[in-house]
Amino acid sequence: MAETKIQQTGDAAGLAALIARAAGQTGGEARGLPPVERWNPPFCGDIDMEIRGDGTWFYMGTPIGRQPLVRLFSTVLRKDDDGRTYLVTPVEKVGIRVADAPFMAVEMSVTVRDGETVLTFRTNVGDVVEAGPEHPLRFVIHGDNRELKPYLHVRGRLEALVSRPVMYDIVERGETALIDGADMFCVRSAGTVFPIMPAAELEALSR
Repeated sequence: MAETKIQQTGDAAGLAALIARAAGQTGGEARGLPPVERWNPPFCGDIDMEIRGDGTWFYMGTPIGRQPLVRLFSTVLRKDDDGRTYLVTPVEKVGIRVADAPFMAVEMSVTVRDGETVLTFRTNVGDVVEAGPEHPLRFVIHGDNRELKPYLHVRGRLEALVSRPVMYDIVERGETALIDGADMFCVRSAGTVFPIMPAAELEALSR
C-alpha cells in the first residue's frame, strides 16, 4: 500500500524516482553503503517523511511498512552540519523530519576479545555496530522524569537511540570508575570507558 501511495504522489519531484536512484547507488546489495558524505547535490526541498521516536518511518502520515524500503532509505541518510537530516543521492538532497535519532539499537551482544569486553549492537535497519573508539556511546538524562537515554554513533553524524530493553542490559554491565577525579557509573566496550552518570546521582535515582 505504501509503495502505491508513493508512486501516485508527485511530492518533491517524485519520491518513486528518488527510490529508484537510491536503489541504483546500493548496487542492489543489502549491505551496500553509498558514499553519501562525498556527494554535494543541490537541495531540492523537503518531503513529508518522518522518522518517529520509536524508529518507525512515515511517509505522508502513513507508516512505511516494507522493511527493505526502509533499509534502502537508511543507506542514503545524511545529517549535515546544519543539524538537519536528508535523503541524498548524487543529483538531489531532500529534507526529512527526525523526532529523535534516525535509528534504533534493538539488540546487543556481548563478547570478549583480547581480554576486553566488546558490546556489539544491531539497529532496526540492519546495521551492526561495535561500540568503541570509532563508535562511542553517549548518555543523556532527559526530561523532568530524568529518563536515561543512551545513543550509539553509527556513521557520519547519525546515531541510534538504544531501546529501553537494551539500555537495561547496558546498565546491568555498568561499574563505578574514577574519571577525572570523580566516581562515575560507566560501561566498557573495546577498551573504551563510556561514562553514564556520576555514581552519586545513580545512588539518588535508585532510592
